[in-house]
Amino acid sequence: MFNYSLLILNQRKRRLINETCLNGGFEEKMTKKTNKTKKINKTGKEQDELQVSKDNIVELTDTLKRIQAEFENYKKRTEKEQEDFKKYSDKELIKKLLPIIDNFELAFQNNSKNEDFIKGVELIYSQLFQILEEKGLKSIKAVGEKFDPYKHEALLIEKSNKENIVLEELQKGYTLNDRVIRHTKVKVSKK
Repeated sequence: MFNYSLLILNQRKRRLINETCLNGGFEEKMTKKTNKTKKINKTGKEQDELQVSKDNIVELTDTLKRIQAEFENYKKRTEKEQEDFKKYSDKELIKKLLPIIDNFELAFQNNSKNEDFIKGVELIYSQLFQILEEKGLKSIKAVGEKFDPYKHEALLIEKSNKENIVLEELQKGYTLNDRVIRHTKVKVSKK
């Protein structure tokens, strides 16, 4: 952070020098300063020096305040970016694990054979899903809910007496820290 503030100060200094050279020329600024010094000699040397010093202090204080404000804004912005990065850094991993959850759910639907196998698979599924939930994953509720294009993806439409209600969930959708990472694939009712 300290190196960044030095970098900003150096950039500001270079920018001020460039602006001074481009806007009116360096020599012109220097002649104005020399003229000020000549006036100082003519009209109360001490008062004029004091005024020039005050002007310099005001200018430097203003520059310092601006640099401090820029640094505070930079600090806040980088903290927010780091927070967002931490919050959503697991997104790709979780997206890769979603098909595994889908396969577990398919195995549960065909549970008529071996009960011990099913209990083991259920245990693995619950452990995996618990880990993902700790990372911020939540499943999107769909059946019986009103169709929401931000959360649901309509694959099928079926005529019904209700309008835009999710009738069946074809594939679960998920959110990661309240951001949709996969839409729920659904069958929607239409009048």
